[in-house]
Amino acid sequence: MKLRLPRSATVASILAGAAATTIASFPAFAGNDPTPNPGDTAWMLTSSALVLMMSIPGLALFYGGLVRTKNMLSILTQVFAIVALVGVLWTLYGYSLAFGDGGSLSNYIGGFNKLFLKGVTASSNAATFTPGHVIPEFAYFVFQMTFAMITPALIVGAFAERMKFSAVLLFVTLWVTFIYFPIAHWVWGVADPNALVDAATQLAAATTEEAKAAAQAKIDEINGAVGWLAGKGALDFAGGTVVHINAGIAGLVGAIVVGKRIGYGKEALPPHSLTLSMVGASLLWVGWFGFNAGSNLEANGVTSLAFVNTMVATAGAALSWMLTEWLVKGKPSLLGMITGAVAGLVAVTPASGYAGPIGALVLGLIVSPICLFFVDFVKKKVGYDDSLDVFGVHCIGGITGAILTGVLVNPALGGVGITDYTNLEDYTGAYDLVTQLKAQGTAVVATLLWSGVGSAILYKLVDLVVGLRPAPDQEREGLDITDHGERAYNY
Repeated sequence: MKLRLPRSATVASILAGAAATTIASFPAFAGNDPTPNPGDTAWMLTSSALVLMMSIPGLALFYGGLVRTKNMLSILTQVFAIVALVGVLWTLYGYSLAFGDGGSLSNYIGGFNKLFLKGVTASSNAATFTPGHVIPEFAYFVFQMTFAMITPALIVGAFAERMKFSAVLLFVTLWVTFIYFPIAHWVWGVADPNALVDAATQLAAATTEEAKAAAQAKIDEINGAVGWLAGKGALDFAGGTVVHINAGIAGLVGAIVVGKRIGYGKEALPPHSLTLSMVGASLLWVGWFGFNAGSNLEANGVTSLAFVNTMVATAGAALSWMLTEWLVKGKPSLLGMITGAVAGLVAVTPASGYAGPIGALVLGLIVSPICLFFVDFVKKKVGYDDSLDVFGVHCIGGITGAILTGVLVNPALGGVGITDYTNLEDYTGAYDLVTQLKAQGTAVVATLLWSGVGSAILYKLVDLVVGLRPAPDQEREGLDITDHGERAYNY
């Protein structure tokens, strides 16, 4: 479950955010029986719909407009099919693997206790980030489902126009199972703050050594079940590592393994409809408020902060890309502006509930020149064909945001600071820059390695089973006809 308030690695052994991994295993806060707030529930369901809109139609149109006419329908179909496929997998076993109880393996993977949604009912609840507060577990389940849906859909932009539909579906099935679900657990599989505060209260009230030892043992037990990156204090409010770095590096590996498009570097391969891409990018921006502000799991002041940070970072990034491109190339382009907006959305995702608005604005202004450098210079220099710049925008933007989250969370820079649920006075913990940057760096490197190496293995496996790429004559004709027997446009 996503943390609203950050944690330092120095206090990681004694604190955690709200969680699904242990939600059924520990007592309610201070002996109470929390009831979901209708406003929080309504916001979470609304946020889920907004995140779904990011995938379909938002991402589908954004990507679709950037490919050539003969492959427009194939991109729409791939994104739509991925959303449906992952929705089914998430319901059957994905939610359990990401947020179930993994027992002795709980630091690395959830278990099978929620397989086929066992125990998830209209009466079961999931903790939020305010002790004593909960939301319906179904609301949390469907919100997290939309994240699982969009992440693999992001990947297809890297090898757009040159992978068979059957290969896409098989790869996504394997990828979410072995890459996404574990990483989601590593970062967001944390302990219930209700249980932590309850145990800390018992520890403070204990009058005997036996009672103190028992309360401390409960705290240790709670923290022993967290995902290993969460335990190191890594901060990722809404998916910088879990979604963007994860998908971005998988996209780069895919682009390299599949190979370049026919004609790449020899003939022009322009977008067929920047109009549709602008519509798609606009839908992404709107939907991203559910993505980031919804990750607070409540409707309160921090939700507003995440909303504002998402707005200002994106505006800053769009403007920054436009001005940088104008300076370097002589003309500002719509493609550059909408790409910059997406880069800003990506970068602010991990920091959205942690940074202050000025910090988020600075992050947006910084990320666009960095991503532009990778999109325009590094890609050409190295020679890989990342069709829609998934690596240059999502992975690089995600890395930028993930690392700088460790800086911008600092209260001295307007951030919200570190939370320690065992500090019963105000839940405030200590912030240390070096310690936090180490935690952020560990999360970034772990995601790059697991997703990068794992994806390479999965691409090779899919190639052996069904083949990754269509025949050259089919690729030249376009995947709309060869894969689906229909066209996006009949004229």
